[in-house]
Amino acid sequence: MRDIWMDVGKQQEIPEVGECRCVKRKDLIKVLADNLPPGTVRFGSPIVSVNMDRETSYPTLQLYGEKSIRAKVLIGCDGSRSTVSDFLGLKCTKLFAILAVRGLTSYPNGHAFDHELTRLRRGKILVGRVPITDTLVYWFVAIPWTPSDEKLAHDPEVIKRLTSSKVSGFPSDIMEMIEKAKVDSLSLTRLRHRAPWDLLLMTFRKGTVTVAGDAMHVMGPFLGQGGSAALEDAVVLARCLARKVRAEDLSNCGKQILINEVGEAIDQYVKERRKRLVALSTRTYITGLLLETRSWLVKLVVIMLLVILFRDPVGHTKYDCGRL
Repeated sequence: MRDIWMDVGKQQEIPEVGECRCVKRKDLIKVLADNLPPGTVRFGSPIVSVNMDRETSYPTLQLYGEKSIRAKVLIGCDGSRSTVSDFLGLKCTKLFAILAVRGLTSYPNGHAFDHELTRLRRGKILVGRVPITDTLVYWFVAIPWTPSDEKLAHDPEVIKRLTSSKVSGFPSDIMEMIEKAKVDSLSLTRLRHRAPWDLLLMTFRKGTVTVAGDAMHVMGPFLGQGGSAALEDAVVLARCLARKVRAEDLSNCGKQILINEVGEAIDQYVKERRKRLVALSTRTYITGLLLETRSWLVKLVVIMLLVILFRDPVGHTKYDCGRL
């Protein structure tokens, strides 16, 4: 990993442990879905609401298009605007005063970038870049939020022009990367996060319902750990459920026994994940403050906090959630 501060002409190369790998989200989803029995995954079925059945104490999901699903266990992985999180009564996610543009750039003849995460800072602009393959690069640009910019989110060509204007003054390979980006890959969103203190204090279970991924712990993209943390959630939750609930229990044991066993498994999952998620969230929150603030005094305090709390710049990548 390499950090470059253009304003002061400084850069830091941080030795990495293990492999740095960036994958396209849709490729990851396809690989996971293809390894499940046919019919397990249903795409394009957004959740409208969740209600608890008074007779069974099991959740009922109302899907778009008036279809509904009655479930014995519900794990909400429905993103930062999660309907399942609302059902659990979790506090609303908070907004950074930062917009993030994300995109992919193809290099048919190959690129010359090192296979590492590179972050460049200039003023209040942060550019991140990491190769996916020898011919494809993922990148993001974090820029200060303005209401007028956010309104442009639905026009990829306008997003590209806006981003190109924001990286004026960056190295030529960065400007070229933005200019040659695949238009259909571009997205612009205002960054959301769940505050570290909320992750520390909130209850993430109601009956046999819980959440995982961004629905549980949406955070800024500054560490590149959002997808990794979601996979960790899956491993830990599956392990906790397997220890408490057998497959035959889902159909044979009594309702209250099942609710108790699943509830204990979810509670253990939340307990195991909380410390890791608070640490990740705190680090991304502090990094977001560093980008947001105009005060040099606040910047100094934030930098001191990063140095004191997170002495190892790549410590977050060394975490091991254990075996499935």
